[in-house]
Amino acid sequence: MKLSIAVLVGSLRKDSFNAKFADALATLAPDGVAFPRLRIDDLPPYNQDDDQAQPAAAKRLKQAIREADGVLFVTPEYNRSVPGVLKNAIDHASRPYGDSAFAGKPAGVIGVSVGAIGTACAQQHLRTILAYLDMPTLGQPEAFLKADEVLDDKGGIAGDSREFLQGWMDAYLDWVKRHT
Repeated sequence: MKLSIAVLVGSLRKDSFNAKFADALATLAPDGVAFPRLRIDDLPPYNQDDDQAQPAAAKRLKQAIREADGVLFVTPEYNRSVPGVLKNAIDHASRPYGDSAFAGKPAGVIGVSVGAIGTACAQQHLRTILAYLDMPTLGQPEAFLKADEVLDDKGGIAGDSREFLQGWMDAYLDWVKRHT
């Protein structure tokens, strides 16, 4: 079965741990699964006044999500929550009310951080948002990971983490298949 999983990375940093992690995770999927990373750096701040004439970048984002079989959120944690750029992308793709690109799309939530609790708080806040957006979201296994323990010096998955993350990826892809 061919699948396309839209990837939203919640960091714009050039050397983002989460962008590297998203790319590394994709290598754990079998052939036939694509992980296009969606662009969010060109979205203006969401403004409800623009709902009837959404910016081209927002229309592009919504179309890519609609074409995907699932959505993978790979996010850092900023101030114990979801980064503003990710929330902005979610707001653009879920509006105007009644025209959300996310409804029914099976979601996966994961991320890495330099902090001891990984991205636990950001993931919890994101899960609350995704529940409202009517996205069936993989609950288990959860993954709260430290970047320096998961990524090797080349941006790949460190050997000690490979088995756990392979299990996470397998569970997520099974989740997508059950919901598409």
